[in-house]
Amino acid sequence: MPRPAVVLACAAAAAVAALTACKGFKDAMTAHVDIVARAGPQELSVTRLATLVGDSKLPTDREFVHQLAGIWVDYQLLGHAAAQDDSLNAPQVVDSALWGLVTNARAKKWFDQVSKSWVGGDTVGYPAAYASGKVLSARHILLTPPPGDTSAKTSDSLHRKAVAIRTELTPSNFASAAEKDSKDPGSARRGGDLGAFDRGQMVAPFEQALLALKPGEISQPVHTQFGWHIIYRPTYAEARDQVVRKLGASTMQAAESTYIAHLDGASNYHYMSSGTATVRAVTKDPDSHKTDQTTIATYAGGNFTAARLARWMSLFPPQMRGQLQAAPDSQVPTFVRNVVRNEMVVRQADSAKVTLDSAEMSTLRQTYVQLITNDWSQLGIDPKMLADSVKSEAGRDRLAAAHVEDYLSRMVAMTARYVDVAQPVEQALRSKYEAEINEAGVDRAVARAAEIRKVADSARAAKQPPSAVPLPGSAAPGAGAAPGGPATPAGPGARSSGGAAPGKP
Repeated sequence: MPRPAVVLACAAAAAVAALTACKGFKDAMTAHVDIVARAGPQELSVTRLATLVGDSKLPTDREFVHQLAGIWVDYQLLGHAAAQDDSLNAPQVVDSALWGLVTNARAKKWFDQVSKSWVGGDTVGYPAAYASGKVLSARHILLTPPPGDTSAKTSDSLHRKAVAIRTELTPSNFASAAEKDSKDPGSARRGGDLGAFDRGQMVAPFEQALLALKPGEISQPVHTQFGWHIIYRPTYAEARDQVVRKLGASTMQAAESTYIAHLDGASNYHYMSSGTATVRAVTKDPDSHKTDQTTIATYAGGNFTAARLARWMSLFPPQMRGQLQAAPDSQVPTFVRNVVRNEMVVRQADSAKVTLDSAEMSTLRQTYVQLITNDWSQLGIDPKMLADSVKSEAGRDRLAAAHVEDYLSRMVAMTARYVDVAQPVEQALRSKYEAEINEAGVDRAVARAAEIRKVADSARAAKQPPSAVPLPGSAAPGAGAAPGGPATPAGPGARSSGGAAPGKP
């Protein structure tokens, strides 16, 4: 069961995106099925999108075409903002854009406060747990045979070498010897250190030899399927930090489970019978549900609505929408339950008055501003460049749109890199400027792209020169079927005999 802070932290890389569009705008979009999307004053036609995809080597499936339409919207809105020299830094825009990052940071702060008491430092029981083998630690030197060589002669030679190395080893020089002689590349550069681990994680001969050692002792050579090992069992003082982390992680996991169980017990949670259908609708089009107050679940903090889910969805990676759409109905309630747990953690942070200080907020705002600047620069639509080139706002809009279309063409042709518009920037753009994707237009673009690709593939196939060597089961050049008889099979090297000359009956 994932800890709430981890669920939120996984979402921190992507902040917030929510599309804003009035009903009249949506109606207009639906009425114009030749348009796939609009972004500010710009339109993406079915023909343009279909040609972009169809003439490329990119997938023609609906999910990809829909994603490309979304990228077009983001890029054109960035161009529109640049044309207006709009840095998107109005307080209400920034607050909305940073909601996800701020929410995540506050929840993590609260969770860190709560969890401080779960695991202390080096408790008195840890040395005994290490001595008894409840948790293990080891260093080793591994000698391996050449790949594929399982001969007894080679094994004996490695054993003799291991015995010779063992005679020179002490606890103080073991690490340097491992760096020099061990053939285990992962551990050799760490002085043979394998870290702390539970029983059962190593192959049986290795674990048995390790448990036979007292802390501070070195084994004689031990044979396993990997080769010959010399094992050193560190003292508790040497392995202390690793052991504390290992045992502390187990304690933390148990405490987290207790914390989540307490949340669940106090939540009075109830999942609505219609919840799954609502979740499916929200994940298909979160933007149209940003004010939807349909209840998905109830809990002690209130109702968890479609609008709340739409906002949380903006925190998760885009591919999660597709995964949720494809997930069986039985998994949807579990997903909602985890999101509601996040809501409850945030509410606890609210009750504890957990806030970000001015320095933390300043860092988030600076990052947000830098993201916008970087996007403008990479797309070639820097506001100063546009202003220096064209004086009128309409002219700057046209110039920015042209730069975006050119960049998109090059990106699809894989001669320009993909520019990722971070979720906080996407949220700011779509909260301020009008934008929409027309699902019917996407469907038409997908169908037309498939047609274009089919024609292009046929043309390429037609241009391929005939093979000089007949393929099995095909007629050799000049060979044909006898009148009324089967075709003569021909393979590589087959000769034509008794067949009609090309162009003659």
